[in-house]
Amino acid sequence: MFSVRKAVYTDAETIATIHVNTWKSTYTDLLEERDLTNMTYENRKTLWETVLRLKKREQCTFVICDDEKIVGFISGGPERTKRFAYDGEIYTIYILDEYQKKGLGAKLLKAFAQEMKGMNYHSILVWVLKQNPSSRFYERYLAKSVGEEAITVGEGIYQETAYGWDSIDELLEILA
Repeated sequence: MFSVRKAVYTDAETIATIHVNTWKSTYTDLLEERDLTNMTYENRKTLWETVLRLKKREQCTFVICDDEKIVGFISGGPERTKRFAYDGEIYTIYILDEYQKKGLGAKLLKAFAQEMKGMNYHSILVWVLKQNPSSRFYERYLAKSVGEEAITVGEGIYQETAYGWDSIDELLEILA
């Protein structure tokens, strides 16, 4: 049985491990090797310790557990670019490879959307590397493509697509 809960500071190490491992497995065929090795466990652990220590009121992070073992997470807060008509953004969502395609992403997305709605957000944006097959996850829940931009990862330049839900309420109806 899987359960979703808010992340706490002591989850930082596990979240960092999941972040690095799934990032590398997800992007192996999408990024150059030199750019894949840029993300390290040490820098992600520091990042997640900082995020979870600060607990900004406008941001949230959730984990999904299988018998107390964390197998994935989602985090987000205010939309960062200010170029789109969306007020919320998913910054990261990762699930260990062996737990993917079991409906866990939808559980995380639902908890995240409910929390964002409770914080008075009305819409959600998420950025996805253009060739990432995971973009189908967002399309399945009726996110629409709203823009593209080039990003730098390590030494490489890659294309990202922005997907958005205009209404958190509509997303929650789909996830019900």
